[in-house]
Amino acid sequence: MARWLFLALLAAGLLVAVQRDGLGCPGCGPTGATFCEDFATMEVVAIAHLVQAPVRAEKPGDEILPATFQVIAVLQGGKLIRIGDKFKTLYFGDGKAGQSFLVMGSGAPKLMWSTPLLVSERPIEYLSAITKLPKDPDQRLAFFLKYLEDDDALLARDAYDEFARAPYAQVKALKPKLNHDRLVSWIKDPAVPAARRRLYLVMLGVCGDQRDAALLEGLLRSDERQDRAALDMVISSYLLLRGDAGLPLVEELFLANKKADYSDTYGAIMALRFQANDFGAVEKKALVKSLHALLDRPDLADLVIPDLAKWEDWTAIDQLFDLYKNADPKQSWVRVPVVNYLRTCPLPKAKKLLEECERIDPAAVKRAKTFFPTPPSVEGTAG
Repeated sequence: MARWLFLALLAAGLLVAVQRDGLGCPGCGPTGATFCEDFATMEVVAIAHLVQAPVRAEKPGDEILPATFQVIAVLQGGKLIRIGDKFKTLYFGDGKAGQSFLVMGSGAPKLMWSTPLLVSERPIEYLSAITKLPKDPDQRLAFFLKYLEDDDALLARDAYDEFARAPYAQVKALKPKLNHDRLVSWIKDPAVPAARRRLYLVMLGVCGDQRDAALLEGLLRSDERQDRAALDMVISSYLLLRGDAGLPLVEELFLANKKADYSDTYGAIMALRFQANDFGAVEKKALVKSLHALLDRPDLADLVIPDLAKWEDWTAIDQLFDLYKNADPKQSWVRVPVVNYLRTCPLPKAKKLLEECERIDPAAVKRAKTFFPTPPSVEGTAG
């Protein structure tokens, strides 16, 4: 049953992948809301000094008293507060009087304050600057380049999140401003978090050359797990630089190679999906041909059959029916995606094969229709 649930989630994931085109950096997962996003939901953004820390409750049931703050800089909402204004709000940290905090408020005229965030002098400059960024998205995104891997973890995280939300087209437009050597050093640095390494691999795919393709090939061939961390993005960057010519290596190492780890093979599949849905450096027909290598691995074929249907590749119809017909009990999960492929396929032959599938294993057809009452649609996904 877990395998059927996985198939349903996989199909849902493919739909999300189609719908998310252009909505953010492919494969880059944001860690939280950016300061810009937070500011957009608030009426007031300010820097305030802690004037009086709250009195700690001595025993359960004691009243929780608020701390007192005084505004020293107004970043947003100057009509609602002024420098020197004092206010009280709950604060449970260990800050000391005189320290600076980022505070945000909404609900004027009686402002409700967010949890104060302790900040040092450098973040204050950063926070003040982002309230004045140009509206042009390319110019705006360029501001955050210099804060990637900043010594201040708060700024580094926020800059990464801005890029993680940026469409690939915006990242690509920054090519002249990307620091190639710094990207390479970050990719090689094991201390750089995996999520950020993914972004830097995308960037290297934008600004790199064939020497970088050789570097990435070395990572792909390496037996060290650290070298292949974020493998889907290593492959994606490699294909951005090599195009269709990079596919044979991916097939050799991860798709056709029956000794490849499951996680590595799945990473390669994801990289090909990113190419189809986001990057576009490889022809769709070439991607489909590479995915056919998985059809010779019955234990993993179910991972790519939904892709073949989504990309309207009907050339595999006979091979998929053979997989259905010859599936042993340990590979029976392949039958549900094959049924859905045939339900989606517009060829007259598909209907006849579907009838044959029901004769061979009616339970599999029933499961497919139970998990997918409406046949998966390929409309608008062919690209």
